[in-house]
Amino acid sequence: MDYGSGKERCVNKVKTMDKKGKKTTTIDFERIFHPKKLAIVGVSAEGSVRGFGIGMLMALRTMNFEGEIFPVNPKGGNFAGLDFYRKVEDIPGTIDFAIIAVVAKEVPAALEACRKKGAAGAEILSAGFSELGTEEGLLLENEVREIAKKGIRVVGPNCFGIYCPRSGLTMLPGHDLSRQSGPVAFLSQSGGMAIDLAHKGKWMGLKFSKVVSFGNGADLREMDLLPYFADDQETRVIGMYVEGVKNGDDFFGAIKKTTEKKPVVVCKGGLSSAGKRMIVTHTASMGGSRLIWQSVLRQVNAIQVQDLKELAEACLAFCFLPQGVYKNISVVGGGGALGVTACDAAENFGMEVPPLSQNIRERVEKLLPKPGSSGTNPIDVANPYVEPKILKEVLRTVAVDEQIDLQIIISLLYHYKTMTRMIGKPVAQVTPYRELAEALSAVVKETKKPFVIVLANPKKGMDDLDIVEMLALARREFLSRGLPVFDDLYEAIRAVGHVNTYYEKRERYE
Repeated sequence: MDYGSGKERCVNKVKTMDKKGKKTTTIDFERIFHPKKLAIVGVSAEGSVRGFGIGMLMALRTMNFEGEIFPVNPKGGNFAGLDFYRKVEDIPGTIDFAIIAVVAKEVPAALEACRKKGAAGAEILSAGFSELGTEEGLLLENEVREIAKKGIRVVGPNCFGIYCPRSGLTMLPGHDLSRQSGPVAFLSQSGGMAIDLAHKGKWMGLKFSKVVSFGNGADLREMDLLPYFADDQETRVIGMYVEGVKNGDDFFGAIKKTTEKKPVVVCKGGLSSAGKRMIVTHTASMGGSRLIWQSVLRQVNAIQVQDLKELAEACLAFCFLPQGVYKNISVVGGGGALGVTACDAAENFGMEVPPLSQNIRERVEKLLPKPGSSGTNPIDVANPYVEPKILKEVLRTVAVDEQIDLQIIISLLYHYKTMTRMIGKPVAQVTPYRELAEALSAVVKETKKPFVIVLANPKKGMDDLDIVEMLALARREFLSRGLPVFDDLYEAIRAVGHVNTYYEKRERYE
């Protein structure tokens, strides 16, 4: 998939207003996401890998962060060839961004020192603020907020920070995240959700423009970040994990303006009674009513999902499928039950699996192996070993049917393991996944009708790890050719349904 040359430059600065709409504050996102000089305040002089500060230092070095790093520790010291500065004030010149990982009570002083050093922003990894529900924690967070008002923008506290592949800025503990930029932005109140999606995206085929874990959101929150991503040329789809918002009207306005430009996929945590109790101690947010959230997100044309997996799948579909609505689909696979599942799922998400025209059905049936196959949509190929060149002709023929908007192919490549016992070669060598990827890619280029691939695999035990490896290699081949891959047929159709929901409503109001 071509995500662009990487030479585009995102919007550098965004102006925001206070709640009364009077005071204007400029956020210099260029220096926040692409800092040239970065301070890490709170690096262990002993180099303990357990400390957040040293963990971030090691992660940034592993990621080949492109700017200068200035570690700060009052005792001095050095690590990995870098000398520690005893105070932020000792760093030569100004800094662009800071990572603060000291104990909570020392955070305000560290933040103020970074502000005076000219930092455009800082992320505070430290916990011990409003999420505790104590008077001390609330006062400390208020101090952070007051310092931010003086001109330094704050991500956190109680967060994992920022991941920006282009600059090499990474979040905790993301030393092994991808450096490839892409079209997905993710905003998350949860650090765990943010790092999990970043890792999940690495193998699923999602590439990120920026990921921001903002934790308690004492300063920078979704209301500030949504307008930025709405205009960011690098970003085409925005994912969000939200536990609660500080101002419902501001959130409603920000997300509405954003969805008018690009899709926003929202996972709302804390909709259950138990979940509401948990989020108060997690990020000190108020969750709100399930019905209210569903209503609001529907009104602003945001896509609501139930969990991180569904969010990732929806983002994958938005990234790889051309903008549009796909009402009529064809499904090609092996087994009648899969066809039934496809029809049921399609109906659930407002799509149809229409019968093919008689002429096309007859042409398809001539190509399929006998016995047991069927050219009626869903198409049952009956045999999991049908050669890619035959599947190519089948799919090319189906694409001629004008009523078909999108094709789904369910590939049962795991069956090729049976051949390994007969010919004595590893399953990755006998499975024609590369040939299949090339065939499907050729059909898409020729017919201009998109494909969705389902790589089913019921075999995931210790004795089938070779299948898991083979399917990972197959996924890479499909993704490299712009073909989205899902593990499950229902989930694939659901993801396409989310794309339909967004573009159908947007087209209605354009």
